[in-house]
Amino acid sequence: MKFSPASLLVLAAPLVNAAAFSMFDPTQVSLKAGATQEFPVNGDNPLKYCAKPDGYKLEIESVNLSPNPPAAGTKLKISAEGTILERIEKGATVNLEVKWGLITLIKQTVDLCDELKNVDLECPLEKGKMVLTKEVDLPKQIPPGSYSVLADVYNQKEEQVTCLKADNIKFHI
Repeated sequence: MKFSPASLLVLAAPLVNAAAFSMFDPTQVSLKAGATQEFPVNGDNPLKYCAKPDGYKLEIESVNLSPNPPAAGTKLKISAEGTILERIEKGATVNLEVKWGLITLIKQTVDLCDELKNVDLECPLEKGKMVLTKEVDLPKQIPPGSYSVLADVYNQKEEQVTCLKADNIKFHI
């Protein structure tokens, strides 16, 4: 098949227009491959919101971990402050995922009210300001490596309460 000079011009026209843009043009916006906007949680912690926290039913003012980063065989102190915007009742859930490198260790939906007992709270959680301080003994036997955690929380009406993630939490021998 032969192309006539006219058909080559028609096919090449869009390329000429595209070539007018220069990567050295100061008006160009730089994009990083795979770049996503991050929304860190206030405080001394590795937590980030999964998305912009507008519309969440829990406004987190701060979360502080000591030590940060957590260390195997130590006591981890968690201090958190926030405001619950709507009452949270029985039936609320947490979609929880824990990964060790690329290996998924936990991927399950758990009852939020059952899990709250581990931090000396119980359902219902009333609307309003909340302060939480808890110490947790981290086992010495945590395998070394990089961990990531995702907790996506929903109320009893299946409305998102919050979604938090922590990536690249490293434990060493």
